[in-house]
Amino acid sequence: MKTFKLISLDIIEEKNEDITQRRIKLLDGLIINREDDHGRWIIEAYVDQSYQDFFQSMCNHNEEIMVQVKITKPSNQPATFLVTPIDTNVIGDHINVIFMGSIVNRQQEQIEKTLRQLMDEGYQNEELLAAFKKKAEESSS
Repeated sequence: MKTFKLISLDIIEEKNEDITQRRIKLLDGLIINREDDHGRWIIEAYVDQSYQDFFQSMCNHNEEIMVQVKITKPSNQPATFLVTPIDTNVIGDHINVIFMGSIVNRQQEQIEKTLRQLMDEGYQNEELLAAFKKKAEESSS
């Protein structure tokens, strides 16, 4: 297992067909790569007790939610996870919230989106491979 410091936590919510991000003010937190066969991660957020009802409701409904986190330092790119809140614990005037889930591979999604676009444009076989390589070189420059 590998453990990292949790720098930021945003809950991605859908309201009236709009997607919004709710920034959760962290007091502290960590994220653990369990390195198990299912690719699961544990996220533990230590927050103000004012979030108790919000997170307890999620735990009670066993809702799967999407979160974005920054790990180690604020300048890092956010990582997106599909998680389920599994527990909340009151600790004095604060609570900790524990989530378990999997990282959403945005790079894989981007690759699939690019391939789909090229196929929709009529590329096939070797032409598809050449066009994909060209797109990949353009996006990395």
